[in-house]
Amino acid sequence: MATVLIVEDTLTQAEIITGTLRGAGFTTSVATSSEDAKVKLAQQKPDVIVMDVVLPGESGFELCRELKDSPDTKDIPIVLCSTKSGEMDKFWGMKQGASSYITKPIDPEELIRTVKLLVK
Repeated sequence: MATVLIVEDTLTQAEIITGTLRGAGFTTSVATSSEDAKVKLAQQKPDVIVMDVVLPGESGFELCRELKDSPDTKDIPIVLCSTKSGEMDKFWGMKQGASSYITKPIDPEELIRTVKLLVK
């Protein structure tokens, strides 16, 4: 099954996302910051990245833009997840190169459906 890198600094949210995706048959790994995500990406390329927008240090928006600008990671779909639910936030996330934008609290069915669509 496909692998998903989850970039989430809140332990509870990381556990919810991880549990949801593992329950749907995905292999997951978790990074707690942009820096941690870069280290994990250097070791292994996931099929999809599920990323929080608000992260310590570099934001999810910044990391998304950086990953989309890099030849090594530009083809990896990114799902941004955030409590920022305004239309402008969603628009800005998509403008950074995200494939999808999901608001928190996470709807497990929406998350699974979105990740499955991006893996195919």
